Amino acid sequence: MLQVNFVYSWASGETGAETLDAKLLQLLYHIHRTRSLNKAAQEVGLSYRYVWGLTGKWEKLIGQPLVVMEKGQGTHLTPFGEKLLWAEQRVKARLAPQLESMSTELEQAFRGFLHGQAPGLAIHASHDLALAKLRDRFADQDEGRIDLRFHGSLDSLKSLAAGRCDLAGFHIAENQGKASLSHLSYRQWLRPRVHRLVHFVTRQQGLMVAKGNPKGVRGLDQLIQSDIRFINRQTGSGTRLLFEQLIWDAGINGRAIRGFDTEEFTHLAVAATIAGGMADAGFGIKAAAAQYGLDFIPLTNEHYFLIGHKNMLERSVVADLIRYIASAEFRSVAGGLAGYDASQSGKVMDIRTALPWFESGRRGHAIEFSSVPE
Repeated sequence: MLQVNFVYSWASGETGAETLDAKLLQLLYHIHRTRSLNKAAQEVGLSYRYVWGLTGKWEKLIGQPLVVMEKGQGTHLTPFGEKLLWAEQRVKARLAPQLESMSTELEQAFRGFLHGQAPGLAIHASHDLALAKLRDRFADQDEGRIDLRFHGSLDSLKSLAAGRCDLAGFHIAENQGKASLSHLSYRQWLRPRVHRLVHFVTRQQGLMVAKGNPKGVRGLDQLIQSDIRFINRQTGSGTRLLFEQLIWDAGINGRAIRGFDTEEFTHLAVAATIAGGMADAGFGIKAAAAQYGLDFIPLTNEHYFLIGHKNMLERSVVADLIRYIASAEFRSVAGGLAGYDASQSGKVMDIRTALPWFESGRRGHAIEFSSVPE
C-alpha cells in the first residue's frame, strides 16, 4: 500500500546550509523532560558520546549554546534551546492535522486508482484528540478506513449539508440556551427529521496557562490585564464560539484582551504557543494543557457529537464504528485523556433530545461573532 508522509526541516540559515538533524530536536525534548544528557541519549537510542558531539556541532553552526551542564543540577536547555524546542512543538501542533488530512486524501486517491478501492468513511470534524486516536485504530482496515479532516465545527456542519462528508463532528457546552452563540450558529445546519447524533465524548474546556501559573490567572476577568498575552482559536471553530459566549456572559469586551485576534487552529497549537512562552493564556481542552505540562483552570464541560443522516448510521461501516465508540476499549482510550469522560460514548440520540434548546419553526441565519459587549 502506498503511504504519503510529509516532512519539513530546519536549517542554519545559509544558502545550501546543512539540514538540522531531527534527532537533535528529539534530544532537546528529552533533555528538557529528564534533565539528563545520558537519559536523553538512551531515549533517542544514541550513545552519550554521539549526542554530545551532535549538540556541539549544532551549537557551532547556529552560533548559540543549546544545553548547559551544571554540577548537582544535571543538564538543562539554554533559553535559546528552549525557544528552538517549543518552536518545533508549535510547528508540529499547527501543521500535523492539516498534513495528516492531506496524506489521507492522497492515499485515498491512490488506492482508488491502483486498486479500485472505494474511499473510506469521510468525517469532517472539529479538532479532537480522541477522534485522532479513533482514526488511527481503523487506519489499516480496507472497508472501515476513516478519511478524517479537521475543520472548525461550523465548517464541518456545512460540509455535511453540502454532501462533502458522511459524518461531521461538532461540540457544544452543557446548559447552552437557545440564545447562545453556538445555538444561533449551528441551528440552521441541523435537521431533526433526517439527522441523528452519536455522543462521542464529554470534554473539559477552560483556560490554559504556563506551568505554575506565574501571572496568577484565576478566571476570565484577568485576561484584560495588560501584561497577559492571550492566544485565541480561529473564527468559526466551536471553541472560539464557546469562548466568546463565556466572555459575553461575563461582560468582557474581547477587544480589551491582548491577543484576541491572534489565532491558532488546534488545541495543541494553542498549548504549544503557551508552553513556548509566546503567550500567557489560551482557551482549550484540558487534554491539550496536560500534553504540554500546562496548568489548567476548568470553566465548562461540553459534549462532542458526530452527526449524520439517519440512513447513514444504518450502513455497516458506520454501525461498526458506533459499536467501537461504545466499547470498553474506546472508553478506556478516551477516558485516559485528561478532562475526557466517555461514559456516554456511542449513544445514538435525536437532535431535540440531545439539544433541548433546539426548537422547530423558522430557522436562523448563519452568523459570525468576533465582538462582545462594549
